[in-house]
Amino acid sequence: MRAEGAQHIANALRTNTTLATLHLIENGIGAKGAQHIADALRTNTTLTTLHLGRNRIGNEGAQNIADALRANATLTTLHLIENRIGAKGAQHIADALRTNATLTTLDLSGNLIGAEGAHHFAGALRTNTTLTTLHLIDNGIGAKGAQHIANALRTNTTLTTLDLSGNLIGAEGAHHFAGALRTNTTLTTLDLGRNRIGDEGAQHIANALRTNTTLTTLHLNENEVGDEIAQRIADALGRNISAKMV
Repeated sequence: MRAEGAQHIANALRTNTTLATLHLIENGIGAKGAQHIADALRTNTTLTTLHLGRNRIGNEGAQNIADALRANATLTTLHLIENRIGAKGAQHIADALRTNATLTTLDLSGNLIGAEGAHHFAGALRTNTTLTTLHLIDNGIGAKGAQHIANALRTNTTLTTLDLSGNLIGAEGAHHFAGALRTNTTLTTLDLGRNRIGDEGAQHIANALRTNTTLTTLHLNENEVGDEIAQRIADALGRNISAKMV
């Protein structure tokens, strides 16, 4: 398809009044194609779900989509996985989330936002009141990025699902999330799989689970947690009637 094909799709979106879901995954539309789609989103009033994964839109394309989010009032679900979006692109999207009041699900998995990008999203989470699901899988945010997101969770009251698997947050990052879990009262699903949190990090999470009463699903897959700490988590789950570990 590439950019030219995206332009044709965009032209159709300007007049179509019935299409609600659009998948354009892995079509090589690039930043230019993203611009065409974004321009159409400014006036389209029916599309609610858009998948643009694996299209190499980069930071420029992310900026185009972010600009559209400031004007669009119908899109609720946006998937931008594996698009070579870095910290700058993350900043554009995060800034748009400060004013966008309709998006509920955002997936930026497999990009390159790093700790800086996580910092931008943390800022957005402090003011955004509609986003309920955020996927930032495999984005290299590390412990510092985890700290930014965790701090935002202390005051955010809308996010219910957060997936940060594969971000190498380590025990330090797990410690930050444990602190957030002690005060957050809305998050129900948290995925910290493949993060090398180890026994130390898992212990922090276990301690937080003793008092948290809202988390219902916790993923700690592939974290090198030993049997003793696993038992402590199980004990904490026994005291927490709402949570389960998968």
